[in-house]
Amino acid sequence: MTKVSVDSVPILSTTVPTVDIVRDLGLVLDSQLTMCAYVNSVCQSAYYQRQLRPVVCSLSADAARAVVQAFVLSRLDYCNSVMFGAADGLIQRLQAVQNVAARLVTGTRRRDHISPVLRQLHWLPVRQRVTLKLAVLVLKALHGLAPRYLADDC
Repeated sequence: MTKVSVDSVPILSTTVPTVDIVRDLGLVLDSQLTMCAYVNSVCQSAYYQRQLRPVVCSLSADAARAVVQAFVLSRLDYCNSVMFGAADGLIQRLQAVQNVAARLVTGTRRRDHISPVLRQLHWLPVRQRVTLKLAVLVLKALHGLAPRYLADDC
């Protein structure tokens, strides 16, 4: 693919230029489909949780958890099914975001082990969240609860 160079694509009476990175419905894809651009985008938007620290400190535990879930975990979960089969390094970057969010909610120190904290919060690790999302999509498709284009592929 490195030897193929396409600068533009003719469509009907117009010419559309090609780009290396495209954003569609919040999903960022690069031309090689490495998912690096997507992970960068998710990490950048999710790390706004640092601005949540002063707010979270003044909230109850349940309210702090709800705020972090709304602002951070929702970004990790949106379109995460595209990360199935992704490289471990990319998943680890997303897992680091989730770990920081868990520490923010519970007040756990950086040196403490994160697995018990995630279990306490009932949060699945990122790779398991991706697998769960795909499993739910397949289950819905098999039982006629998914859109037709998904059900036809199952």
